[in-house]
Amino acid sequence: MAYQALYRKFRPDTFDDVKGQDPIVRTLANQIKTDQIGHAYIFCGTRGTGKTSVAKIFAKAVNCEHPVDGSPCNECAMCKSISEGTSMNVAEIDAASHSGVDHARQIVEEIKYPPAQGKYKVYIIDESHVLSQDAQNALLKTIEEPPEYAVFIFATTDVYKVKQTILSRCQRFDFRRIPLNTIVDRLSEICKKENIPAEADALAYIARLGDGSMRDSLSLLERCVAFCSGSEMTYDKVLEVFGTSDMKSFTVLLRNIQKGDVGGCMRCIDEAVVLGRDLQRYIIDFTWYLRNLLLTITGKHIKGLLDMTSEQREEMEFEAGIFTEEEVIRYIELLCELSNKASFSSQKRIVIETGLIRICRPQTEETREAYADRVRRLEDEVAALKKNGVAAPVADAAPVPDEEDDFMPVLEPAKAADIKEIMDNWERLTADAPTSVISSLQVAEPKVSEDGKLVLFYEKRFEIDYDRMKDRAEDLAKHIERKVHKSIDIVFTLEDDKKDTTKTVDAFKFVESLLKDSGVTINKEI
Repeated sequence: MAYQALYRKFRPDTFDDVKGQDPIVRTLANQIKTDQIGHAYIFCGTRGTGKTSVAKIFAKAVNCEHPVDGSPCNECAMCKSISEGTSMNVAEIDAASHSGVDHARQIVEEIKYPPAQGKYKVYIIDESHVLSQDAQNALLKTIEEPPEYAVFIFATTDVYKVKQTILSRCQRFDFRRIPLNTIVDRLSEICKKENIPAEADALAYIARLGDGSMRDSLSLLERCVAFCSGSEMTYDKVLEVFGTSDMKSFTVLLRNIQKGDVGGCMRCIDEAVVLGRDLQRYIIDFTWYLRNLLLTITGKHIKGLLDMTSEQREEMEFEAGIFTEEEVIRYIELLCELSNKASFSSQKRIVIETGLIRICRPQTEETREAYADRVRRLEDEVAALKKNGVAAPVADAAPVPDEEDDFMPVLEPAKAADIKEIMDNWERLTADAPTSVISSLQVAEPKVSEDGKLVLFYEKRFEIDYDRMKDRAEDLAKHIERKVHKSIDIVFTLEDDKKDTTKTVDAFKFVESLLKDSGVTINKEI
């Protein structure tokens, strides 16, 4: 006998053999047992979920001479002839190649004649969404008032392209994606029947690649069986067949991203290329890895949503203690965007490498997640310095968007050194101030007072600018705080203004006086 593909060899013959569609098969079996068979059905759902298989089983069951609990016996003459494809009672029509109105009219003519054997004439129209509008219209009247011996079963992966007038005349059954564990159990069962030695992790990975489709999973299993050729099907061999990567490589890549180690990320990509991995698939799998990590961080009541083994779940729980939700959400969003770009690019490696560099450099973005990532990195650096007994340097803090004042953290008061830095960078700090006040800020002379406040000094000739700004000290302080990430107080003074007695001092001398008691000296030539 010629070789048969696994998905054909192990196609379900009874309702009990159908996996992952229990509510549907139970409903259909009960209709047969109670003799409440409808005249039109529509089976919709993603590929490989059993639509056509269930339709064929139903066609046999309604014509079976000795049905068993609603399922066909597969022993009577009618069941055998339908299984062999020789029965005139069942017509399986591929709408992709019979989409015209002439084919629909042919069905309308044929259905006028009752079956020579059996009870029902069953028309299975696969990919029915491909039928032309005229063909669907030609079938409307027949579907609405068919002969008592006629049953129509429409199968489609895109139910929204089927006319509503047809949908309203059919009983609709939505075939869901088959759960991962169900596919794994079925693959394990088939491997035992075929004497194929296989690791559980290997079958779990194949099932995940099948993406809820039993047919796709069996086709992938067949490729792996051919590759292993008599030897045990291991997890590593499956990775080699499909050019994908395991969790360990993703863990290394994620740690490099967290540290901002661009070189480490580039080495991960280079290693994937050397091993023959498909980079597009590599990013998709990495995104799925991060999805599982995010669900693990979110809570402990979602184990059923994690497509991984118990050992992998333990590793994921360890990683969940290292990362925050904000970090992982940012990574996932950027990787989804990166995956879309790479799919349309002829230079996938370059696009992916530049995308990873962007993920490693949150300072190039202005999103809340990027700000949170920057703060986290600064906190890690400060903690490392404190652990080693080194004083933490003053770092440039990330700016906070104007519209998110409520997101501002509690800021430390600015010290004399911070005021000095503000004075040195005054034009840069005020360059993006509102245009209505920017000219008034540029003519001010920033100084530091004895009590550590920022003083904006105006000459007498700029009295108009002084009057314009003196009541906006609070708004200006917030604007500068967003730049330096320090809390500051601002006062205004006008030349020869008797009301303002604020004294100013040289910032360098002010800092020097603060450090004098600690025995620290400053090189004035710096």
